Amino acid sequence: MTKKTTVALLFGGRSAEHDISVLSARAIFRNLDRRKFRPISIYIDRDGRWRRVASPLFAADKLARRPAAGFLPWAGRPLARPFQADIYFPVLHGPYGEDGTIQGLLEMADVPFVGAGVLGSAAGMDKAVMKILFEARGVPVVPYRVVHETEWRKAPGSVLTRLRRAFSPPIFVKPANMGSSVGITKVRRSAEARAALELAFRYDRKVIVEAGIRGRELECSVLGNDRPAASLPAEIVPFRDFYDYEEKYLDGQTVFHIPAKLPAAVLAAVRKTAVAAFSACGCEGLARVDFFLEATTGRLYVNEINTIPGFTEISMYPKLWEASGLPFPRLVERLIDLGFERHRAKKRCVARTPR
Repeated sequence: MTKKTTVALLFGGRSAEHDISVLSARAIFRNLDRRKFRPISIYIDRDGRWRRVASPLFAADKLARRPAAGFLPWAGRPLARPFQADIYFPVLHGPYGEDGTIQGLLEMADVPFVGAGVLGSAAGMDKAVMKILFEARGVPVVPYRVVHETEWRKAPGSVLTRLRRAFSPPIFVKPANMGSSVGITKVRRSAEARAALELAFRYDRKVIVEAGIRGRELECSVLGNDRPAASLPAEIVPFRDFYDYEEKYLDGQTVFHIPAKLPAAVLAAVRKTAVAAFSACGCEGLARVDFFLEATTGRLYVNEINTIPGFTEISMYPKLWEASGLPFPRLVERLIDLGFERHRAKKRCVARTPR
């Protein structure tokens, strides 16, 4: 019999997207082919403590009952049940998981893992850095401004005046380092901007303010390392005013068109631009790229890239690949293969380095 590959799922985490991470881990756990893979579940609680659990399918209170440990070898007690995995699968959305931090730990440990490395993860998490990289590679982005908390606390009036001169409502105010639409506000009147900025600064010390684009919202999934491929794009038609957290994970009334009902040339442009955005940020493994298609001009803009997109049963990343001919279990297997491929390539590079 072929030896099964041991896959360590890392989920939960310290970010505001903790609950979504648990849901994503459950979906991946269910779709791992048990003939090929043996899953190990590592739950990271909201305080950053690590727990080995039997399954991510347990309720939150049961997950939190397991003995906790710190991951630093010189601090705290070790995990009650030590383990060794062949590959690690971070399913940690947002800060402390999607931003290069857990990737740095795994790189230091010299173990294979799924998804982007430190640079791609960090660039894909920080919307300000992401946009700079997009602009440098000619990937179209909507007009935006970056506001730092220090300047906001020092002179909020000046910041608001500068934003009023730069944009006409509607605008979007969002934390630079957050996902799942957490902390985002659609500002319809200038008087609402102050409260929107205060909300965003609850989640990050850097905030992005973007011009509102009237048009259609599109998404495209990307898969691969050196030769990434894009899925069929989808269109999102939100039930609410925009595709916010409640729309994504609670209400379930959003309408999805998979594939998007667009001319073939536009669909091709979305896929090509998605791969360009993926490459601009130095991504590997997987990412979901979100777009706006402006109604009046037909211009295509990249909104953002997500290097660990939602992986729930209703999430767009796996749904788009399923519509493109790659069902969830095979998608998970392909991501694991890409993680091993990336690690082997890096080891070959290290082996060639003079000592």
